[in-house]
Amino acid sequence: MKRRNLTAAVCLAFAGALTLSACGGGTAGTGAGGVGPIGADHPRADTDFWNSYIKYFPEKAKDLGVNLLNPTNSQNKVENLVANAQSLQSQGAKAIIMAPQDTGAIASTLDRLEKANIPVVTVDTRPDKGKTYMVVRADNKAYGEKACKFLGDKLGGKGKVVEFQGALASVNGRDRSEAFAACMKKDYPGITVFEEPTDWEGPKASAALQTRLNQHPDINGIYMQAGGAFLTPTLQVLRQKNLIVPPTDPKHIFIVSNDGIPQELEAIRKGEIDATVSQPADLYAQWALFYAKAAVEGKTFQPGKTDHDSTIVDTGGGRLEDQLPAPLITKENVDDKAFWGNQI
Repeated sequence: MKRRNLTAAVCLAFAGALTLSACGGGTAGTGAGGVGPIGADHPRADTDFWNSYIKYFPEKAKDLGVNLLNPTNSQNKVENLVANAQSLQSQGAKAIIMAPQDTGAIASTLDRLEKANIPVVTVDTRPDKGKTYMVVRADNKAYGEKACKFLGDKLGGKGKVVEFQGALASVNGRDRSEAFAACMKKDYPGITVFEEPTDWEGPKASAALQTRLNQHPDINGIYMQAGGAFLTPTLQVLRQKNLIVPPTDPKHIFIVSNDGIPQELEAIRKGEIDATVSQPADLYAQWALFYAKAAVEGKTFQPGKTDHDSTIVDTGGGRLEDQLPAPLITKENVDDKAFWGNQI
């Protein structure tokens, strides 16, 4: 990657009240003086993770000197995303940021934008087909692997685990599910995994957990692929069954999640869950805007290590993905101020 581009952005990330000119750029702000206009579609506003991401967006746009169109929200529906992308294009967007939740159904929209010379940066998900300028996401296979190793070690390689799978139409749901399954099969064959498809919907997870606990009262592990969607309904079920007990109690169910939202961190402090893998909502917003701005400016990037603790990889056919770090949070490090969940 061209390190001089990243150095300027990293300077911005830590500069606080400093203007872009202090880091070698232009005047900060989201008005006509910024780069753009850049369009953005937010995928949903019904989970704590995505609400946090949305809150970071205008702040990061201002820091980077991006002229941002009013963002749209596709409400987890691909037909809305298609219509919103057309609207942003008609408003003159020079680049578009999106987070398609159905990664297989957005190809025609990407093709249309490519023909119109409008580069696309996707956040959190990687489309199955179609051209993107950059994909900004964490290594979702690592989410599944970290969750597997945490539960496998805590359970001593034996037990029963309920896994709330995200939508398998999404690359994130597939990556996390496949990595979790492969790790369990290889390293912890003595653990039985009950895979529960949820489409990222809390009520489906809650109903599945009720059923599994009735069938298997000896369940001793839960993997939630999205704490923002699953934390509250999961804890409600466990409270009803008096199963929120300390790890020293034989009835304790070890729970590992994905997201890193403030509510998960507080649940770890209270002993309600045991761990989560933090998805960097702040960095998703920052680097998505950074790459959209870079696309408008005609900059290019190459695979390799970056100077913001990530790695750009070629996922095939020249498609680049900046894989941001996603640390495991437990009771031992939950108060670390570096986690975005402790900053909002």
